[in-house]
Amino acid sequence: MPIQATGFPGLYVFEPVVHKDDRGYFFESYNAETLRKEGIGITFVQDNQARSAYGVLRGLHFQKQPYAQTKLIRTLEGRILDVVVDIRKGSPTYGKVFSIELSAENKLQLLVPQGFAHGYSVLSPTAEVMYKCDNFYHKASEGGIRYDDPALNIDWGFPLTDAVISAKDAVLPLLADCEHNFTFQP
Repeated sequence: MPIQATGFPGLYVFEPVVHKDDRGYFFESYNAETLRKEGIGITFVQDNQARSAYGVLRGLHFQKQPYAQTKLIRTLEGRILDVVVDIRKGSPTYGKVFSIELSAENKLQLLVPQGFAHGYSVLSPTAEVMYKCDNFYHKASEGGIRYDDPALNIDWGFPLTDAVISAKDAVLPLLADCEHNFTFQP
């Protein structure tokens, strides 16, 4: 599982080695030992899966400490634009946006460390997304940033007039007004 740095401390893209033949394909989608050899020691405790239609935009979400979550995200079906924002105070990439297309075809995965707000938009007719978390869901610790924050200027891969947004996501604060408790640890 080759690991690629992104220029954002702690944020990595994984491109698994896919073995193909006339029967189909096989790949390891997760291997704790491979991550440990790269200096990434994470224990995942929860898997989540979501199915959405074209235009659905989920995020930008996070959980505050001590319930923050590291996530390993992949797409099982379809295509998404996965988007993260570094919200770790003191980080060299604080307030910066990173986005990548994750698809069933490219099999890329994104490891999002604690201290990032995360969201995605669905670019295909439908998409099924699965992600591992290193901490359990804790409703009282939920936080988020508005998807259309002008300071972030995120290109979600389609016109925002096409976006299907939850009522909760529509009223999230801008980054400048967002309450969180993340500090960059080099």
